[in-house]
Amino acid sequence: MKSVIFDLDGTLADTSGDLLAAANACFRGIGMGDLLGAGDEWVAVRGGRAMLRLGFSRAGRAEDDPGIDVLYPQLLSHYARDIDTHTVLYPGAMEAVEALLMANYRVGICTNKPEYLAEVLLTRLGVRDAFASLVGADTLTVKKPDPEPLFEAARRAGGDPRMTCLVGDSDTDRNTARAAGVPSILVTFGPEGQGERMQALDPEALIGHFDELPGTVARLLA
Repeated sequence: MKSVIFDLDGTLADTSGDLLAAANACFRGIGMGDLLGAGDEWVAVRGGRAMLRLGFSRAGRAEDDPGIDVLYPQLLSHYARDIDTHTVLYPGAMEAVEALLMANYRVGICTNKPEYLAEVLLTRLGVRDAFASLVGADTLTVKKPDPEPLFEAARRAGGDPRMTCLVGDSDTDRNTARAAGVPSILVTFGPEGQGERMQALDPEALIGHFDELPGTVARLLA
């Protein structure tokens, strides 16, 4: 069976607001104030440590400051508590998923978000049941851009790992697909969007709206 595997943050949903809020809560907790804001959405989808490193650098502290590892568990706690305050699915995301399911594709998620947080978020958004698999950063001993999480997401969804494509929004997703030897489809509407930046990653396809996804998948997996 053919499958379509999605990244989560910045691809299916705009999670940047809640991620940035969690990082700022950590900074406030150590007397540094809010260090991230509008324009920093791009770093939110890079993960918790990336946000902490950026904040520390803005406060004049080293990006390898050991305080980052101290704050990281706190960030996860803040985020878990308010994981869906600002988060929204991108327009047309679930309609595209439904169209793929109707066309008999297997559908799953491969994310570098910890698996339990991804489970909580998708459940609160009311869409967890639409995805036959979910592989997070800690599901296996490796994470993207290693290809194995993508293969595992395809297998758990009931698909052939070699007959899949990855829908994502970053160089991590592009490199994962390349390592797996399968097509990548990058979205241009996420925090890292900007068509020229995505085009420079040389994916097999770009989409500017989820309306374009079913037809693009059909072409790439023909």
